[in-house]
Amino acid sequence: MAEEQEESLFEAPPLAEQERMVEAVLFASAEPVRVADLNARMPHGADAEAALTLLQKRYDGRGVRVVKVGDAWAIRTAPDLGFLMKKETVETRKLSRAAIETLAIIAYHQPVTRAEIEEIRGVSVSRGTIDQLLEMDWIRLGRRRMTPGRPVTFVVTQGFLDHFGLENARDLPGLKELRAAGLLENRPRPGQLSETETGDEDEDQSDMFEDS
Repeated sequence: MAEEQEESLFEAPPLAEQERMVEAVLFASAEPVRVADLNARMPHGADAEAALTLLQKRYDGRGVRVVKVGDAWAIRTAPDLGFLMKKETVETRKLSRAAIETLAIIAYHQPVTRAEIEEIRGVSVSRGTIDQLLEMDWIRLGRRRMTPGRPVTFVVTQGFLDHFGLENARDLPGLKELRAAGLLENRPRPGQLSETETGDEDEDQSDMFEDS
């Protein structure tokens, strides 16, 4: 009898209770939470992934959804209700065309070095452009290339995916769609002036990648 009672102490709570636990953690977290982190917080034997599946179904069609962001999960406003949140915007930061093109190149070619970005754009990339994207936490440093000089690479962050409601970079629109939106048009050809010399950093800003 004592042995049976001891084993019950390590019994996982009912799945419905696990679902409530996952809901509480996601609701209180400002950042997406990985399954491994959820399991680490929950009682021994709990299955966060199974609880997430139930929670996702329960929120289907509601005002908020349980969504996957990269390899993590979060509770986010339903896309069709995003317009209701516009009044909560305090500050809007617009990206220059140079920053938009640099961000697009990183997203579609990651991991990519600065030299490769410059080769694709046909102009040099100013330090300010990279610093702005790093500061916004939309890109981060990736692994160094095993080539002479060991250049660092850049990749998009989970914050970037979260901002645009993407599960991973494969969900990005096609290059044709970007060109149709005007994001990859009118790029200077190799040999033309750099961003700094042309003032490209401060002109031709777009609202499509604004940070709210």
